Amino acid sequence: MNNWGATRYGDPCRECGYNWSITPEQAIDLVAAIPQRYTELLTGNDARRRHPDLDWTAGGYVCHVTDNLRIWAERLVSAALTGDRDITGYDDVLLARARAYNQVPISGALWSLRLAVAAWGQAMELAARTDVVLLHPERGPQPWSQVARTNAHDVFHHQWDIERTLAHHT
Repeated sequence: MNNWGATRYGDPCRECGYNWSITPEQAIDLVAAIPQRYTELLTGNDARRRHPDLDWTAGGYVCHVTDNLRIWAERLVSAALTGDRDITGYDDVLLARARAYNQVPISGALWSLRLAVAAWGQAMELAARTDVVLLHPERGPQPWSQVARTNAHDVFHHQWDIERTLAHHT
């Protein structure tokens, strides 16, 4: 197994406590639960608030997670359907700027997140069936199971970012 995430962030993650040894199935379940979890966190709270140590608002992190899941879903499906396993990185800061994450109303952001998670789940099913291994220029070979864990870390880590943003403003 490629331990890129554990090597980079620690196991557990030094910041959010994510445990990299979870199974791919547990990672998929974690991602599937995120729309409900983020909705619960943000209901009755101002998603336009930002923690002073972070670049995005609480709502901005919802947008980032949505885009990240969509991008990985596209990569997995493309590899499963075409056999082309080479992928490129993307600049999340430029994407955030282009989409104006911090100005997206939270109702629309959460709606989009639900759709992205559903599509990501379908992509994971296809990737698992076809045993996809993506080739990332910095991370190296990324089997679908590792992509599941990496994406689960992203949603878990940004849940922590949202939680600490909200806590900072209470």
